[in-house]
Amino acid sequence: MKKSLTLILLLALFFSSIITDAQSVSSKKILIVYLSRTTNTKALAEIINKQVGGTVIGIELEKPYPHNYQSTVQQVVHENETGFLPPLKTKIDRIQQYDVVFVGFPTWGMQLPPPMKSFFHQYDLKGKTVIPFNSNGGYGIGSSFQTVAELCPNSNILDGFTTRGGSERDGQLLVIQGVRAKEAEIAVQAWLRKLKFLKAASRS
Repeated sequence: MKKSLTLILLLALFFSSIITDAQSVSSKKILIVYLSRTTNTKALAEIINKQVGGTVIGIELEKPYPHNYQSTVQQVVHENETGFLPPLKTKIDRIQQYDVVFVGFPTWGMQLPPPMKSFFHQYDLKGKTVIPFNSNGGYGIGSSFQTVAELCPNSNILDGFTTRGGSERDGQLLVIQGVRAKEAEIAVQAWLRKLKFLKAASRS
């Protein structure tokens, strides 16, 4: 009898925690900001939006990077060396209203892309939960997640997500589609579940 009662109590606590987590997520205002050149990071942003809701905004520059890959690489190297922050065309109204900000970007030169540095310098994320996500050409996140933490010293930084995306250098653009998109969705769900950021309907 005692064992049955204990089991019932444990199950009640388990489901109560799930409901509480789901309620806490649904009560938060979520912003999903991303930079995407090959649209793989955009695909991740859309997957995250499907799981947690929120507002999705793509970062655009006042002066876009060249279409030529090598020209863009050279420009980014120069920007990183000089600390230049490219002006953003994208404007985010009332960013103060958001509790959680997912920030997505590719890895450029093993670093955080300059436009994302512009974003972090332009908007104050103090007191917010900041969650990075990344697609890359196979070389990982480099120092990008560390830079996010450094640029958001007064934010709550949660563990980020990264996956293999396209490789513009090799002519591979959008690869997170079809079967690959389904695999990415499963991986994103597991990541969000670990962070306790899945809505109740997405926990099955």
